[in-house]
Amino acid sequence: MWLELILASVLGFVIYWFVSRDKEETLPLEDGWWGPGSKPSAKEDESIRPFKVETSDEEIKDLHQRIDRFRASPPLEGSRFHYGFNSSYLKKVVSFWRNEFDWRKQVEILNQYPHFKTKIEGLDIHFIHVKPPQLPSGRTPKPLLMVHGWPGSFYEFYKIIPLLTDPKTHGLSDEHVFEVICPSIPGYGFSEASSKKGLNSVATARIFYKLMSRLGFQKFYIQGGDWGSLICTNIAQMVPKNIYSLTPLLGQRFGRFLGYTEKDLELLYPFKEKVFYNIMRESGYLHIQATKPDTVGCALNDSPVGLAAYILEKFSTWTKSEYRELEDGGLERKFSLEDLLTNIMIYWTTGTIVSSQRFYKENLGQGVMVHRHEGMKVFVPTGYSAFPSEILHAPEKWVKVKYPKLISYSYMERGGHFAAFEEPKLLAQDIRKFVSLAELQ
Repeated sequence: MWLELILASVLGFVIYWFVSRDKEETLPLEDGWWGPGSKPSAKEDESIRPFKVETSDEEIKDLHQRIDRFRASPPLEGSRFHYGFNSSYLKKVVSFWRNEFDWRKQVEILNQYPHFKTKIEGLDIHFIHVKPPQLPSGRTPKPLLMVHGWPGSFYEFYKIIPLLTDPKTHGLSDEHVFEVICPSIPGYGFSEASSKKGLNSVATARIFYKLMSRLGFQKFYIQGGDWGSLICTNIAQMVPKNIYSLTPLLGQRFGRFLGYTEKDLELLYPFKEKVFYNIMRESGYLHIQATKPDTVGCALNDSPVGLAAYILEKFSTWTKSEYRELEDGGLERKFSLEDLLTNIMIYWTTGTIVSSQRFYKENLGQGVMVHRHEGMKVFVPTGYSAFPSEILHAPEKWVKVKYPKLISYSYMERGGHFAAFEEPKLLAQDIRKFVSLAELQ
């Protein structure tokens, strides 16, 4: 165990070496054009337009016809989720999708919150904007930008939104009441995909900052997971003044000497399994999408069942790595099939799996530590929620290297990668805790 702790510390120090710039610098707030053709000379239409999710008989008929042509491959005996999505369980998912799932009903659920679109840097940017139904007298809501990642969508936030915008109705204190803005990353869901190469997290951060400015917010809170955490980090690096950023015995003694807590050791040990093997098992998709996303994307965009297997496998092992030991991947232990398939349908009906995967190539295709923002620290009040089943645990000492003004670090009781989708109440409580601390700064 000593050797593994030393390796963990070496990894931490390597991270520190890469991001050790102490200078408070900011990313330039530039401009861009990601629409087709050349940027027009006329000023961009900055109007905000209501949007509604819709479907049709033709869309549903085409989906059913493609599902009916699904060709299953039998799994290896006893393989469970070790080889990826178990095709025996996939048959159950497909049967439910074809015979019980009601997309029209889910469209109505999607439309329960107000949707909008606005043109920014040549792209139609989709977002939902949910205001509190009631406010205590003399109070104003706190604006909160929440950003999803891959393979998620704005729908991940549907269960946490009421806990933030209407806490009293849900048995929570109304000390902090939020209005929540959840945009779709360009090329995801209902946000238009870039026509040009290069739209990365920094460009997306700039677009989302412009969105918040267009909505009239000069200072606001931000929260994100997966790509959302990087996008929010870039916003904080871009406009730091406008942002609050929301992301055994001998061995234990040695670990504390290195700055690790007993909880850190529990989440990192055994290092070979919890870090090395876990990253190796769960990063194959990343290599594909960071190099040749369009190739696999063509297949996924043509097959709804293939798309579902590819995405839902992440909602199994990224929720809890031990779920790979189960025949059904543990999918329904934390999520309903209705919710999981609604997220799949957002990708399927918009045809955005290819453009969503390209985000990996734009951010990682040139290598690691080649972009300016990767070596920059974040000097805004920051909170970090450490969910125990996340793919890689980040001890507080690691997080502080990048975020020196870390004011809240929470070991969460349970939960994995899709925090807002999986454990909305826990995340809502931690957001409220962070805001209370941030207001004291």
